[in-house]
Order: sequence, then structure tokens, then C-alpha cells
Amino acid sequence: MARIVRAVRTGVVIGALFLSAGAKAQSVDWGKQQAETLRHHRALIQIDSSSPPGNETKVTDYLKSVLEAEGIPVKTFALQPDRANLVARLKGNGKKRPLLLMAHTDVVGVQREKWPVDPFGAVVKDGYIWGRGSRDDKDKLAANLMVMLLAKRMGVALDRDIIFLAESGEEADPAGVGMNYMVREHFADIDAEFALTEGGTTTLENGRVTRVAIQTSEKVPRRFRLVATGTSGHGSVPRLDNPLTHLSAAVAKIGTYVMPMRLNETTRTYFAKLASISPPEPAARYRALLGPNPPETAQAYLAQNEPSHYSMLRTSIVPTILKAGVGPNVIPSVAEATFDVRALPDEDIAKLFAGLGKLVDDPAVKVEPITANLRPVAPASRLDSDMYRALEKAGAAVYRGATVLPAMSTFATDMAQLRAKGIQAYGIDPPSTEDDTINYGDHSDVERLLESSLYSLTEFTWRAAMDVATAK
Repeated sequence: MARIVRAVRTGVVIGALFLSAGAKAQSVDWGKQQAETLRHHRALIQIDSSSPPGNETKVTDYLKSVLEAEGIPVKTFALQPDRANLVARLKGNGKKRPLLLMAHTDVVGVQREKWPVDPFGAVVKDGYIWGRGSRDDKDKLAANLMVMLLAKRMGVALDRDIIFLAESGEEADPAGVGMNYMVREHFADIDAEFALTEGGTTTLENGRVTRVAIQTSEKVPRRFRLVATGTSGHGSVPRLDNPLTHLSAAVAKIGTYVMPMRLNETTRTYFAKLASISPPEPAARYRALLGPNPPETAQAYLAQNEPSHYSMLRTSIVPTILKAGVGPNVIPSVAEATFDVRALPDEDIAKLFAGLGKLVDDPAVKVEPITANLRPVAPASRLDSDMYRALEKAGAAVYRGATVLPAMSTFATDMAQLRAKGIQAYGIDPPSTEDDTINYGDHSDVERLLESSLYSLTEFTWRAAMDVATAK
């Protein structure tokens, strides 16, 4: 009997220690963290790291000073001196493989005349933080930085290392200065079981978050050119082999060609969950996609009204650049069209390009793949992992009442390189309204982020990271 009592008491003590460790990891006064979070976010935006040229080392210098001031060791790795990557690490007890918190430091360029404020002023106005990089990707950079700082200050006991990676060259990396360089030359410094970065969507409607989409897969970016050749000559003498005529016909054939619809585990789960929380009419449309013979009417509706959802269903092939001619009275000898392909992860690209050649069916027009700067084809991240479950719990805790669901992004991220190396990578983003996503989102003429969304993203990241990393 005494042994039973002792055993029960021991169990109570162990349970209390477990709860204490978990409570400590989660017990942050988030109101008190807002000023520092905003300060770091604004400071990062105010560093112009437009790519090209990048100058990301200015960002890593800032991060290095902040991290080292807290006693967090830092390494930098640079293929080019002005485009450095930074790695910091909080050590765990090694029971589990590391967690990688990642964000890129470069931003796309700006057209200053289109901005109502200084694009690198980090102006706080009307409840928003305005600036290039405010959403892509310096919000994740600031959130990840805060996770590192808080975990260090609170002395959180960890079962796994937490690695902080600030990578260069994500937006345009022809020289391979960022993730490609880190994976190729310094993978041991970022190798992890899980990674968390950008790529999801968190939908804000009527003041509340309704959906938290976790990116678990992404379409594969590939490109090709159609090159039409013929005989040059004077515009006053029509020619049957005019390259522009042949190219135009080929572009029309491919541009209007619809690839077959295919669902994978991520998109099937996504549309099933989306149907469960949608009003009757769209819910019926989403459920129809899950059947053996999805109706053309449902797909046509998405093509017209929900193009992002339509793109999730199939490989997309879109003409983006036309190039031909030197003068209005000259028939050119060459005309070219560039196409952007966003392929489903299991698409056979060689077979696709061969099929497009047959579709064009014109000996004057050739399909030429563009092979530079390709991200690898990578498997989807698992939906039954500890990290995905942690994101579900964190989403439910931070965004009460929201539905958490997996998603396949139509755009590319540097998670592809990590997934190809076996890392289970997941993408998240801060809450945003549809208007802000379309008109003030990533790569838009003007970029802004709700100040409140920066804070909720930071708490979301913290909860998910602590769930998988704290010692149990």
C-alpha cells in the first residue's frame, strides 16, 4: 500500500513538473512584448535590402548585434560579402532533432512614386505598419527573433535545439547566395527535423480570423520559351513563314489549354475542411471537387471567381513575356514567348514539355526549357507530424474559433530545398483581409501589415515552437 502511495505521489510530482515546464514556456505577457516586437520589425524594414542588389549583410549585422547582446551565439556564412546568411542556435538536451525557424532578409524592389509613405520608413499609421518587407518577410524575421530572445531570457529547457536562420537571396537568387548555398555548403548548421517559415495564409474576415492555412506543399516553378523562326524581310511583302504569325498561333493554343485536374493529400484535405466551414453554395462546390467526376461548372466558377483555388487543382501554364521585332516595317526572323509553369508536385515535366510540342504541332516553333535557378521537386510535409499538430493547437489558441487546414501554395518558397533534404517544413503567415492581401500584400505596389497581426503572428510562432521544442 505504501508503495502505491509513493508511486501516486511520484506521478503527481512528475506531472506537476511537466505542467510547470509547459506553463513556463507559454506564460508570456504578450502585451508587454509588443513594443520590442514592433521596434525590431520597424528596424528591419528600415534597412533597404531590395534584391537586386540585396545588401542583406546590413540585416544580418543588425540581427547579430541583437542576438549577441542576449548571449546567443551567432555564425554568418557568405558566398558574397554583402549578401550574408546568419545562423543562431539555442541548445537543447539533444533528445530530439532541431527545429529551424527561418525567414529571408531580402525584399522585392519598389516604385517609390506609387507609395503614399516612405517604403523604407516603417511608418505606423491607421493601425498598419507600412513598408517594403512588412509582410514579406520581415514580419516572420521579427517573430522568429522574438522567439529566440524570449526563450533565452526565460531559460526554457529544450528537448531540441532551436536554430534561427536569416537567409539571403530568396526573392531573386541567380548567384545562389542564400538557401541553395546553405544547403550545398553548410547544411550541417541548419539540418533539422522541422522547419517553420513563410508560405501559409491566415484569413481575417469582419475583424476575426476564420481560417489558418498551413503550407505543407507547393507547386513546382518551371519555365520555357516558344521560339518561332522564319525569314526576315520588308513589311510590305507578306510571308507565310512570318515568325509572329506562327508564334501567335502557338501561344493561343498553349495559353488556352487546360491541364487536367488532380488532387493530392494536401489539397483534398484543404477543400474538404473548407467545405465544412463554408456557406451552403460554396460548400457544395468544394465538395463536388472531391468526387470521382468533378463537374466542369464548379471548376469554371473557380477559374472566374477564385483563381487561386483553381490553380491549386492543376498545373498552370501562363504566357508572361513576348519578344519580337525591331521596327514596324520589318518582318523579324525570330519571335519568342516565355511561359511560367507552376506544376503539381508529381507532374512529369519532361513529358509535359513534349506534350506541349505536340499540341503546337508546328515545325517553325520549338519548345525550349529554361533550366536556370530551379527549385527542386520535393514531397509534401506530413499532416500527422508533431509540428503540424503543434500548429493546429497554436492556431486554435491564438485565433479562437478559426479552422486550421493544410494548403498547397501556388507560389514557390525555399522550403522546397529543405523538403528535398528530408526536413518537414511548414509555412505560416500573419492575419490579413482579402483587400490587404490583394492590394497591399507580398510584391504589391504598396505593402503593409496590420500592427495587431504582427503580434498575433509572434505568439503563434512562439506557441508552436515551444510545443515541439520544450523539454517534457
